[in-house]
Amino acid sequence: MMDEILKEFQHYLYLMSDQAPSLCIAVIGATGELARRKIFPALFALYYSGFLPENVGIVGYSRKNLTDEDLRSIIASTLTCRIDHRENCGDKIDAFLSRTCYLNGGYDNREGMLKLSALMEHIEGGFEANRIFYLSVPQEALLDVASTLAICAQTQKGWNRIIIEKPFGFDALSSHWLTKALLSKFQEKQLYRIDHLLGRNLIENLTVLRFSNLIFEPLWSRTYIRSIQVILSEEMGVQSGRYFDGYGIIRDIVHSHILQTIALLAMEPPISLNGEDIRNEKVKVLRLIRRLEPSNVILGQYKATFDDKVDVKLNSLTPTYFAAVLYIDNARWDGVPFLIKAGMGLIKHRVEIRIQFRHVPGNIYHDRFGHNINLATNELILRDVPDEAILVRVNNKVPGLGLQLDASELNLLYKDKYNAEVPDSYEHLLLDVIDGDNHLFMRSDELTAAWNILNPVLQEIDKNNIAPELYELGGRGPVGAYYLWAKHGVQWTED
Repeated sequence: MMDEILKEFQHYLYLMSDQAPSLCIAVIGATGELARRKIFPALFALYYSGFLPENVGIVGYSRKNLTDEDLRSIIASTLTCRIDHRENCGDKIDAFLSRTCYLNGGYDNREGMLKLSALMEHIEGGFEANRIFYLSVPQEALLDVASTLAICAQTQKGWNRIIIEKPFGFDALSSHWLTKALLSKFQEKQLYRIDHLLGRNLIENLTVLRFSNLIFEPLWSRTYIRSIQVILSEEMGVQSGRYFDGYGIIRDIVHSHILQTIALLAMEPPISLNGEDIRNEKVKVLRLIRRLEPSNVILGQYKATFDDKVDVKLNSLTPTYFAAVLYIDNARWDGVPFLIKAGMGLIKHRVEIRIQFRHVPGNIYHDRFGHNINLATNELILRDVPDEAILVRVNNKVPGLGLQLDASELNLLYKDKYNAEVPDSYEHLLLDVIDGDNHLFMRSDELTAAWNILNPVLQEIDKNNIAPELYELGGRGPVGAYYLWAKHGVQWTED
């Protein structure tokens, strides 16, 4: 059988250059929207910028009956070069496409993975090479594809790394069994659970700001910080499809992106920048986050009509909005509320973190801010959308006679400071996989700790004991969120 497979793929030998590739990348589910719009463009951007070997081998794998040229035609229109350096763009695109081929894996996963392995061996020319498998497949197919891949398609002449798209299970129990099954086939260090939101520059900058600037780390505790807000709001219709398949915003965004952001914000300094050292500190924090009680949560669901041009086939309990207050039970953060706001169909796209500091004890300028003392609160604002920036809100004397104070912002706006195109988050994370840097990818024990935080709320939702509050599409979200902040003594910041 293997002889027939080898003969079948003889025509791929033209992919080999004078030096056999040291890296082969297989995109499983190559004809899907994610692969077309994100994965292949990210791979090309890395190739164009010199972060992939010149002779890399890339295989698109799916069940559709296509040719190499069909796949190249599908992805060619999505490839672009950096604005700040477009030399030889057309030549680079042609070179990248020539390194890309297609394999129809059929509906028998075992047979398909054997064909894939044989094709990759041809491309590698029998030399030592590493393999990356990006599993861009539906959740229901993930385990079967991963299991047959483990048996049939891994190389013995280098390392193998497997990229898995979120969500990572449906709840604590399903995640446990999924993880157990994956770890029976792969080592933990081979698994890269990808969440594209964690590839944003804002997230990578959290540890840089904290641990490389003396002005921040001494203030990073309950002694000086009053509250922390983590905000992710999407406009109308953004990513709507994913919320309607039963996962909802909690399982899709809060479990991974929001809790990972909080872990990076709140963790103790790691002993090094090694990925495992960072993940060790993240999981410690996640285990110390108090389990969420329904009384500290507000769920919402937008009211949509067919005129709004968004999918309105919502399960009656599928949340599109989540607001909550979290507490971390350790010496650094005891009593500090971490406020979460994550929602879609809201008034604007906004992604930011706001660290609000305490009032100055015995502030002698108390009467110079007018009636609202909250205006005198210092804030560190880390903004990703709409314009990436680092803002520090400080108190300042208004110019002129008299003594009137005002809150002003010291502003580092990235688009003014750095005249460069910001790489897409998939580029960042794919490069991390190639380099073996796993600090932005959730480890199995992090998954478990995150599900344990959310499990009480998810169980109540599944029992139909919590109904989401309806809110207007394009509005500010449920009114109940503002009462939740007030209950915990925090004034929600609105710009």
